[in-house]
Order: sequence, then structure tokens, then C-alpha cells
Amino acid sequence: MLGVLASIIDGVLVGLVYGLAAMGLTLIWGVMDVINLTHGTMIVAGMFALYLLAGALGISPYFTLPPILIGGFFVGMALYWTAVHRMIGRPPLMSLLSTIAVNLVLVGVGTAVWGTALFNVDVSLSGITVGCYTFPGAHILAAALAAVIAGILYLFLHYTRLGKALRAVANNREAAELVGIPTTRLLAIAVGCGVALAGVSGMLIGTLFPFTILSGDGYQLKSFIVTVLGGFGDPVGALMGGVALGLL
Repeated sequence: MLGVLASIIDGVLVGLVYGLAAMGLTLIWGVMDVINLTHGTMIVAGMFALYLLAGALGISPYFTLPPILIGGFFVGMALYWTAVHRMIGRPPLMSLLSTIAVNLVLVGVGTAVWGTALFNVDVSLSGITVGCYTFPGAHILAAALAAVIAGILYLFLHYTRLGKALRAVANNREAAELVGIPTTRLLAIAVGCGVALAGVSGMLIGTLFPFTILSGDGYQLKSFIVTVLGGFGDPVGALMGGVALGLL
């Protein structure tokens, strides 16, 4: 019985991180009805940013979270203006082709630079032992950070002026424009936030599991599954869907 409970707890811990990854995907979908097929690559970008920053600066892997979050936001803004902006209002296939083209370019460049070698980030954290079972400290801290970031996103979307404007654009873009909301700027911010969440989730996953430049496809598929479980456009549902996936 204790073994089953331990498996459930560990599944919840990992599932929270998967849920955070899916929140980035569902946020972009909910605001602009665009499926971001660079999502898995952005998760991998967060992993490699973790690897490079922690190795170059000699700091704790968790101290790389703020620069990855900020860098991911600006990468997302650049992605919007280069691959998404001109596709707004066009058939969904156009945005799919546009983002998958960017994805193929990024994967190709990454493979040329790093190949397909397996990378790993050493994290030394003491776990919590209950009976004969030990819950890894990295899993606990990653889940805690994922929950905190998800909570901050919820507060941002529901209790700040900018967050309410994003929700207004998601509900009715034309009406939002009529009342003076700068929808184009907010769409760019939405993509920036979505990519930032993907990068941070990649950073957290990178503290848990080894990765390669080709790991993005698996995590993108997990994010799609979580998004379907939690509901498209529902960040809170994505978090719950991630927990459900972690329990499987």
C-alpha cells in the first residue's frame, strides 16, 4: 500500500511540471487559436539554456530560472513577429505550417551544433524518506516551483489589468479592439508568455531527466495530451491534466 501511495505522490510531482509545460501551449491557443508547433523545441531550448548557463557560470541550476524566463519571453515575442503575426485570421493550417517551419530550422541548427548526444545536469538535493521510499529532492523542488509559477500566472490573468486584457482578447478580439485594447501587442505578449513557460518547464524537466536536442517531440506530444485532458485554452485545466498524466 505504501508503494502505491509513493508512486502516486511521485506522479503528482512530475505531473505538475508537465502541466506547467502544457500551460504555455494552451495559453497561446486560448488567446489566438494558434497551435504552436515550436513548443517542444522551446522546451528543449530551456533544457540547453539550463545546461549552458549552469555550466558556464558554475551556479545552482535553479538560479538559471529567472534568465530563462526572461529570455524565453523575448524569444516568444520574436517568434510572434516572424512566424505568427501574418498568420492571424488565416486558416489554421497556415499557422501550423509557419510554426513547424521555424521548428525544423531550430532543430536542424541545434543538431548541427550539438548532435544527438545525451546531456545531463547534475542536481544534488537531499530527498524525503518515508519508510523504505525516498522522494527525490529535485522532483519536490521542481513541482513546488511549477506550482508557484502556475499560481502566479493565474493571479496575473485574473487580477492584473494586462491579464484581464489578455482574457478579453481571448474571449472576443473584435470587441476588445473596439474598446481600445491594443490586441496586436497583447497577442505578442501572449506568445512571449507561452514560450517563457515552455522554456521554464524545460529547465525544470532538465533537472529531472537526461535530454537530447531531439527530446522536444516527446514533450510536445505530452503537452498536447495534457491540453486535451484539461481543455484547450484553460491554463488551470492544463495543470490538472498534467497531474493526471503524471499519475498514468
